[in-house]
Amino acid sequence: MTASAPSNSRKTGGRTTAGQAAGLARLAGLMADETRAACLLALLDGRAWTAGELARYAGVAASTISEHLGRLVAGGLLTEERQGRHRYVRLADARIAQLVEDLAAQVAPQAPARPRSLREVSAGSAMARGRTCYDHLAGRLGIAVTDALTDRGLLRQDTGFALTDAGVAWFEAVGIGLPRGGRRPLVRACLDWTERRPHLAGAAGAALCRHAFEAGWCVRVGSERAVKVTPSGERALTELLGIAPEALR
Repeated sequence: MTASAPSNSRKTGGRTTAGQAAGLARLAGLMADETRAACLLALLDGRAWTAGELARYAGVAASTISEHLGRLVAGGLLTEERQGRHRYVRLADARIAQLVEDLAAQVAPQAPARPRSLREVSAGSAMARGRTCYDHLAGRLGIAVTDALTDRGLLRQDTGFALTDAGVAWFEAVGIGLPRGGRRPLVRACLDWTERRPHLAGAAGAALCRHAFEAGWCVRVGSERAVKVTPSGERALTELLGIAPEALR
């Protein structure tokens, strides 16, 4: 019995697999550099940074950062815009942010290195207390909000993250608009790299975070992703979700 020739579907599947492998290899190569990885992590704050700011953050020369940013833009991980003499870059979209955050959570050490200065201690404490994870809340703040939504029957976690009917109504009652349609999931779980538990992400998580800033519930702390809850934010989150004020500090 002679062997039959491979079918067109198998050939096509082979080409598809090879293309995926090549694309995955290119993506891994873009991220397999400490300076580029530092830039991606910095941009998880959801804001646009200049090349000079990223150079100082990564501790490299301006000429060096320019080459790295060029590769990240060409690879589709960053987008750029120019205003006058300044070049701004940001993460391309929420999918890239999710990829970076998920990878960072997987490699975060269980026992972080001992801080070398008081400034590092303060920054690390602020990041653990509360921060933005691209466009949603993370750290103890993000976990507290996620747990409160779950305890009140507004969010389900038993079969994956999902808003209940009561949860959708709660967002509407608070005045937080939820997007309809689109490619981004309404809610999803995002593994918190400091708490090692999932917090609320997705379009609903982004809408809640945006409202928290617009309503003055939260403010940014320094140049990192750290945020803190304001006194008015403590009152609002206690009234709306029953979160104890001490859990927000």
